[in-house]
Amino acid sequence: MNGVQIRSAERALSVGTWLIVAGAMLYSVLTVTPLAAAHTPDEWDWTAPILPIVVDAAVVIVVRLDSVLARLGGHSGRWPVVLRWMTGGMTLALNVADSALKKDLVGVAVHAVAPLLLIVTAEAGLAYRSAITNALMAMQERERAERAERERAAAERAEAAERRAREAREFEARMAREQREHEASLAREQSEREERVRREERERVEAAERAERAERERREREREQQRIERERLEREAATRAERERREREAAHLREQREQAARAERERAELLAAGPASGKQSEDRARRTVAAAYASGVSVRQAAELCGWSVGWVSTRYQELRDHTPALEGAAQ
Repeated sequence: MNGVQIRSAERALSVGTWLIVAGAMLYSVLTVTPLAAAHTPDEWDWTAPILPIVVDAAVVIVVRLDSVLARLGGHSGRWPVVLRWMTGGMTLALNVADSALKKDLVGVAVHAVAPLLLIVTAEAGLAYRSAITNALMAMQERERAERAERERAAAERAEAAERRAREAREFEARMAREQREHEASLAREQSEREERVRREERERVEAAERAERAERERREREREQQRIERERLEREAATRAERERREREAAHLREQREQAARAERERAELLAAGPASGKQSEDRARRTVAAAYASGVSVRQAAELCGWSVGWVSTRYQELRDHTPALEGAAQ
């Protein structure tokens, strides 16, 4: 629960408490005024509402100050507790006194509702406000801790960034120094290498002239040998390709014959089984219909062989008719 929700709950508690206080005060004034007027001289009857108003004003003070102290997280001691219970007891006594004097127990119970509700609401409201204040303080403490943690993390990140920048500068300086040393070494090596290259170039030119003649003769011999070897390999490859083609054709022909023989045996077995005693499974029924179609059996006879309906068999025949041209075209 966040701070907004806690403050909303606190507002709901405050509004509800003041509604109960206002209702109890109004009810107390209306109930206690006749009792006070009955026990006051006639010329002072106009003072009868003062007593309930004074008592209820004390209740308002207690509720208001308790809410402020609970909000601040403070404690006022025992006298506010005495005042709270004294005003609550007075309100309860004044509200039920008239009915108690008349020995009206129902009236006592009815008139005790508002004072008791006011007393319990004051105590519960104080407890609720204290709990809400503690929750808000804990949330604020948690937020302060999180803020401090974020600030510490930001400081650590800044320190780490500074450390990385310092290390990067040191690394760049070291790399620059090593680069200068490396370039000087390369320059020395380059000078030595160029001198060596010039000497080797002279020797290579002389050796190349000697080797060029031998190379021409060797290339001529190699070209002649390569031509003879190429012709031999071409003859062997042509012979091997022809042999492999004949073997593939023979294997394909054997496979086609075996497949045709298996299909013919399966057709014969399916047709020789005779009319089905019951409805065959869909897979077996499809194979039976395919065999009947290939053998030119009528739709009705095929339906008797597989046990399925004539309409279902007719649909399978149509599928086989549609499929057969496609297979023939693919075979061609």
